[in-house]
Amino acid sequence: MKTKLKLGIPKGSLQNATIALFKRSGWTINVNGRSYFPEINDDTIECAICRAQEMSRYVESGTLDAGLTGKDWIAENSSDVHVISDLVYSKVSARPARWVLAVPYDSPIKKIEDLQGKKIATELVEFTRRYFAERGIDVIVEFSWGATEGKVVSGLADAIVEVTETEATIKAHGLQIIHELMQTNTQLIANHNVWKDPEKREKLEQIALLLKGALLGGKLVGLKMNVPETLLEDVVSLLPSLNAPTVSPLYRSKWFSVETVVNLDKVRDLIPKLLKNGAEGIIEYPLNKVV
Repeated sequence: MKTKLKLGIPKGSLQNATIALFKRSGWTINVNGRSYFPEINDDTIECAICRAQEMSRYVESGTLDAGLTGKDWIAENSSDVHVISDLVYSKVSARPARWVLAVPYDSPIKKIEDLQGKKIATELVEFTRRYFAERGIDVIVEFSWGATEGKVVSGLADAIVEVTETEATIKAHGLQIIHELMQTNTQLIANHNVWKDPEKREKLEQIALLLKGALLGGKLVGLKMNVPETLLEDVVSLLPSLNAPTVSPLYRSKWFSVETVVNLDKVRDLIPKLLKNGAEGIIEYPLNKVV
């Protein structure tokens, strides 16, 4: 690669989760103090940290070659960038976040049409304005610097448009969700001209492949067990896998070693069933990447 790939890492709530994901993918990013240019163990990449809200603008302009940011901020900035891959991860959960419309439980506002002429507080200003304009609902949208839930509680706004994963903060402020505007997740994006560069495109495809492999690996675990020949079919019939479980005979024995990969959320129910059907010596182990 003639020049280094300038890669943007999102600052803020996603920073630690992003750095952890890169580490599982094979790249160690070291953030030193307040530096906005962290070190990475790859001499073909140059990292820069910037706010997710601004990332797509920097990528579109070519200041950065590529970066990770939310689908929501690409929409907010109306940025013209190439989306390489969807990456569903966050600081809380492995599911997309949602931008929702929330009002107090005792509010007379029950549906979005009831907001005609009302005031909405949000950080996602331009997207919210377009959303309501497209539906012919005239609203006042004001920017919120944070603590958005408090705006409607204190009467500074009639409703809020806020991002949530668990709804816990919204409910804690006595608010209820009456409408979902969009689902969002992290996306790996690139400048259009950079994507046309064969060397940089190959590097970005490598990054996307391994990041997605690390995300998938985090949702799966490996299982290994010993099974007597007479009960082999019963045990194998219980096992999900990417293709089919690996079955190998044990040395000078009528027992077999069985190995497979299963969803993490299925293991707690699966292991007791395997034991009841004759499996022994069950080992569960984490997977770093699945590609």
